[in-house]
Amino acid sequence: MKFWNFFAGFGFVACVTLQSNAVAAGPKIAILFDKGGKDDKSFNSSAYDGAKKAEKEFGASLKYVEAPDDHVFESMLKSFAKKDFDLVIAIGINQREALTKIAPQFPDKKFLIIDAELNAPNVASVLFEEHEGSYLAGVAAGKATKTKKVGFIGGMDVPVIRRFQLGYEAGFKSVVPDGKILINYLGVTGEAWNNPPRAKELTLSQINQGADVIFHASGASGAGVFDAVEDKKVLAIGVDSNQNGVKPGRVLTSMMKRVDEAVYQTIVAISKNAFKAEVVRLGLKSRGVDLAKDENNKSIYTQEIEQAVAKARAAILSGAVKVPDYFIVQKK
Repeated sequence: MKFWNFFAGFGFVACVTLQSNAVAAGPKIAILFDKGGKDDKSFNSSAYDGAKKAEKEFGASLKYVEAPDDHVFESMLKSFAKKDFDLVIAIGINQREALTKIAPQFPDKKFLIIDAELNAPNVASVLFEEHEGSYLAGVAAGKATKTKKVGFIGGMDVPVIRRFQLGYEAGFKSVVPDGKILINYLGVTGEAWNNPPRAKELTLSQINQGADVIFHASGASGAGVFDAVEDKKVLAIGVDSNQNGVKPGRVLTSMMKRVDEAVYQTIVAISKNAFKAEVVRLGLKSRGVDLAKDENNKSIYTQEIEQAVAKARAAILSGAVKVPDYFIVQKK
């Protein structure tokens, strides 16, 4: 699956909602969403968009489950694996442990996991260089702030979200060396991805301390962040999907992870019998991460911000700027 080539152009449990579309002639795809579900307007929604695109273009049939909590991942993946699906997709790092157990039990079944690395002969892993895109978000925040204080709201306190945070901090400090970053996480379980009230509470606290740009990496909880910045007339930075339109004029930009393309291209590979069990990493070079500009943020994403971001992007791509990577820093 040469993703970089594509990017360059650019019956379970009762408490679970199960959706299905009419049977089609194309590949049969199953998706297990992380907490927050397909309507989180963020990480899961991006994956769903990619699958729907494949459904439309390749006649893929799609079934999905929205997991109520982390404890059911293993049983749900196993249920999917027992059925006649050509590809089972696990969305999110929290599913790695469950898939590590399930994949060897079904050697003839093909799996895709997003945001986690799993070296197995029947699993494709797609990861993103979140720290690179988050660095650009920090640059944008540094150019937009009037108080020299910005915020970061993380969902579940896991290494991949710490990676967002560290890149964001570095980008911001490159513009405002004497600035301050306020940091909060929503929790240490999957519930952190779907707790808008708590996210709003923490965001309001940061705003009351002077933060006027808040970057969230919190899944569906981000709805609370957006409500808070709208109430207080400050700015947010969206994540994963293009969230600029959630609160037009209040979302400075969005740090997009092209989960949609990763899912879509894997389904393309399945339909062409070209699936490869490999680990693919997507960053700025492959346009797997980047900032979003559109009609919803053009009035606030100024030319000065755009030029600063372009300069930072070029510096990262040339190697002149080395973005700190939490996965590396924590090992030192």
